[in-house]
This record gives sequence, structure tokens and C-alpha cells, in this order.
Amino acid sequence: MSTWVLLRGLTRESGHWGAFPEMLSERMPGARVLTLDLPGNGRLNHAPSPTSIEATMQNARQQMKASGHSPPFHLLAMSLGAMVAVEWACSHPEELAGCVLVNTSLRPFSRWYQRLRPANYAALLGVVAGAMSSRQREQTILRLTSRHLAPDDGVIDDWTALREARPVSAANALRQLLAAARYRAPANAPAVPLLVLASRCDALVNAQCSRQLARQWRTAILEHPTAGHDLPLDDGPWVVEQILRWAGGGARSPLTSARPPGAAPFP
Repeated sequence: MSTWVLLRGLTRESGHWGAFPEMLSERMPGARVLTLDLPGNGRLNHAPSPTSIEATMQNARQQMKASGHSPPFHLLAMSLGAMVAVEWACSHPEELAGCVLVNTSLRPFSRWYQRLRPANYAALLGVVAGAMSSRQREQTILRLTSRHLAPDDGVIDDWTALREARPVSAANALRQLLAAARYRAPANAPAVPLLVLASRCDALVNAQCSRQLARQWRTAILEHPTAGHDLPLDDGPWVVEQILRWAGGGARSPLTSARPPGAAPFP
């Protein structure tokens, strides 16, 4: 039985996956689909966030050991969570059966202004430390991370409830930003099967970051033509379909690109 472990990004928690884990589980009968919270987020919101990706990765490994599930694991990880997955794959490749990296950015492959678009700095600072209500913060995050959902979509109610139940402190948000900024990936790809997923309309992280990573590591990349940074939110079925094709050997050639919706299926 395969085990899929899902890791979210900066200041986000397992609850932000929404219905996606169930969607993935339904398409993978018999597989375990688990969600982890990184320190400082979700169920671990009272813990201090590490200031290094390496320490965050070790915490994720400890959580999996405590859960009683045995490796190898498949990791599906977004943004900062994908950095954790990369470090896991580099440090302990024997524990992983594969990694799907969604809209991530890594030093030294991408420039600072590609990794986090400067136009969003003020909005992000407002979310972290501004005088906003919980709902206003989540509306700002949705605007930055989605291209498919409307500002008044019901997801805002869910996200606001999560923020109020398990708030992430400004200190932990800054510690996570520091960890992401400091992390440097190796020049060579880890010895683990990899798939990179990117959103061409990502307004937060330039899709060029994923392209440069795939080019450097000569691994498969698939691009969604219209989704935003939160790709599983904007088009969860598309993400699941790409994972299934990749896991079945249908997307193993490097530097490939997904067809737009409505186009002919992959050969």
C-alpha cells in the first residue's frame, strides 16, 4: 500500500487542502493519503517554526515516525513545503518513493524577484503584521494565490475559521520566510523520482522558477495554463490527473508541458 504525504506552504496548514486529499484518495484506491502540519502551523501553531528548512524536514520525519507509518513515502508538496520535500529527498532518499513539487522556488536556480514577486511585498506584510481582520487577511491571500475562485467564494469562510481556530503568529510567519530565503538546493537532483507542477498564471511565484528547477535537474514538468499559486485549489482534478499519469509512467520525459483544458489527452 502506497502512502502519500501532503505538505503545504508558508503559514498554511493541513486544513487548507480542503477536499483535495479525499479527491486524491478516491482516485488511488488502497493508498493512504496523509496531511502534515509544519511547526508553527495548524495543529502545531503553538510550536516555534524552525528557521531552517533542514530542521523543518526533520520535524516532518519525526511526525511520520510517530504516526507508525513506514517508508517509503510519496510526497506531494507546495511552495515552502516543496522545499521541505527536496531536503528530505536529498538527505534521506531511501525513505521516499517519489516527490511531486508544486509551484516552488529554489536557490540558486531562481532570482530573488522571481521567487517572490516584489509587487506582492506590501500585501504580504499586511497579512503578517497589518491591522486586518481574519477575513480580510484570507481575502488577500485568496487574491494572491487563486485565479479561478471569486473573492466571495465560500472558501473564505473556511479559511477564516481555520485562522481564528489556529492562528499563525507573526513571529512564526517571519521565521518561515527566513527559512525559505536561506535554503539552498544542491546542483544535482536527488536520487528520487520527481515531478514538477507549475501554474503559468502564478501571481506569487514566477513559473520560471519551476522551469529553471526542471531544466537544472532534467526532470518532468507539467504546466497548468490558467491556475494561480494554489494549484490544488484552483484545479484539484487536474493535479490528481497529472499525478496518476506520472505515477503510471506517462510523464517521465523531462521538460514536458501540459495541454490546456479541452485539448487532446496525453499520448
